[in-house]
Amino acid sequence: MANPEHGNQTSDTEFILLGFGDLPELQLLLFLLFLPLLFLLFLVICVLTIAGNLLIVVLVVADQHLHIPMYFFLGNLSCLEICYTSNILPRMLANFLTGDRTISFNGCLTQYYFFGCLAAAECYLLAAMSYDRYLAICKPLHYGALMNGRLCLQLATVSWVSGFLANTILTFFISNLIFCGPNEIDHFFCDSFPMVKLSCSDTHLAGLLTSIVACLCSLPPFLLTVTSYIYIITSILRIPSSTGRKKAFSICSSHLIVVTVFYGSILIVYVLPHSNRLKDFNKFFSIFYTILTPMVNPLIYSLRNKEVKEALRKAFNKCMDFKTLQKIQIASS
Repeated sequence: MANPEHGNQTSDTEFILLGFGDLPELQLLLFLLFLPLLFLLFLVICVLTIAGNLLIVVLVVADQHLHIPMYFFLGNLSCLEICYTSNILPRMLANFLTGDRTISFNGCLTQYYFFGCLAAAECYLLAAMSYDRYLAICKPLHYGALMNGRLCLQLATVSWVSGFLANTILTFFISNLIFCGPNEIDHFFCDSFPMVKLSCSDTHLAGLLTSIVACLCSLPPFLLTVTSYIYIITSILRIPSSTGRKKAFSICSSHLIVVTVFYGSILIVYVLPHSNRLKDFNKFFSIFYTILTPMVNPLIYSLRNKEVKEALRKAFNKCMDFKTLQKIQIASS
């Protein structure tokens, strides 16, 4: 990271993640009381997120009735959310537990790289899911022929690959910036804007590139998602019976909730102008798409979806039957 043009300046080899801010010394006792609760909260969120999404993946793979396009994409989304959570929350938990909020430059860059890749991939994956719902509701007679296994695999592959390719260029550019001034990142994870803000290099190009990559990764899939739902809602309103409209809306309601929460928080954080007044506001909304959305996705899809609840019930019954069989075998031996 060193550059001869900067004379006696030395590049930082580590950053300090400020997280949700420092409490004044007068509130040290409150901080000591609050810290265990905060650690416990994020630990529960981490366990629930990984367990819930892992359960969705297992159900989609194991249950034959879920081997359809909608659940294929849902399984991909759950895999992505597991990676998302594993990239951010364990580091936060370690910071709470040890009190050491330092992170190496390479560690910070790696965290941002995977965060950016996964966020971009989720944008494209949610767009693919909205296109699937569009075909299911607007073109039901041709759905089986249009949304075949090959197209599903292609859409999922493009979503993952596009996310990783788009962010690779930006991460490489950030890695070549010089960091020689303050090393405190005012965020709870390594994101592009807080990192670039600390650089003592000329950051105009980095800021422009960050905005371009963010637009390329979010706007096209966002517009595709919005367009799909315009057609979906129009088609639903044309259904004559209220029962038919309710049934059609239930097909896409879970995905619509996830899309609204995810894109709503993403657009607020990355589209609104960045200023010191809005930094805490942006940090708050960052919690939605980095922590809360991965946790609530399994709940939204399982609680509002009959097929998933049925698959879960069958899996639970099989587990109970297996335990009962084991007890009988032990008693008879």
